[in-house]
Amino acid sequence: MTEAYEFLVKGGILMIPILLCSVVALAIFLERLWALQRPHVLPKRFLEIVTDLIRKGEFDQARALCKGNDSTLAAVLGAGLRHAGKDRALVKEVMEESGRREAAYLERGIGVLGSIANIAPLLGLLGTVTGMIKVFQRVVNQAGVASGQVNAGALANGIWEALITTAAGLAVAIPAFVMFKILMGRVDRLLVEMEEQSLELAEMMTEGASAAPKAAASTPGGKEEGA
Repeated sequence: MTEAYEFLVKGGILMIPILLCSVVALAIFLERLWALQRPHVLPKRFLEIVTDLIRKGEFDQARALCKGNDSTLAAVLGAGLRHAGKDRALVKEVMEESGRREAAYLERGIGVLGSIANIAPLLGLLGTVTGMIKVFQRVVNQAGVASGQVNAGALANGIWEALITTAAGLAVAIPAFVMFKILMGRVDRLLVEMEEQSLELAEMMTEGASAAPKAAASTPGGKEEGA
């Protein structure tokens, strides 16, 4: 513990934002990991029930079920069910628009992880550069410089202290990048599956509307029969 504290102190003031980056990255990862669980996005039991209701044409009950569910899929299907039985293109457009909003919600905060993965090494490098500047300033100010004598031990000690921030920046950036890729991979998989389910259910919502014109076209016109 004391050794870690010593590293923090010798790393300089830029260790503070690097540590803050690590805390923020971990908090975002844990929160998104919880939010992106399948029951929160694509609840299996809910999907089975709403699919059965839509297949039976009970759109009002399906709409009420979606309204009472706070999952991502429920929001997308609820948008489509408000136009159930209407033109297929309209239903799909509404669901796609809702899907884009929900996708933005699922990706909320994940971009910050990518930013931390980029910023943390730069903060570490900045800390190293400023640290090296101070080291060489001390060397120049040494009384022995005029005679060409430099304390190699003091120089080496200052250099390794300056490199602490670079190591800390990389130690934060690498896990942040891994967490970013894990979350984005999960979001992509969930969105693809949600799109497949939504398109299938959108077809069921509009089957009645598309069947009506076909039935009317196959029936002789009233005017011709009465002529």
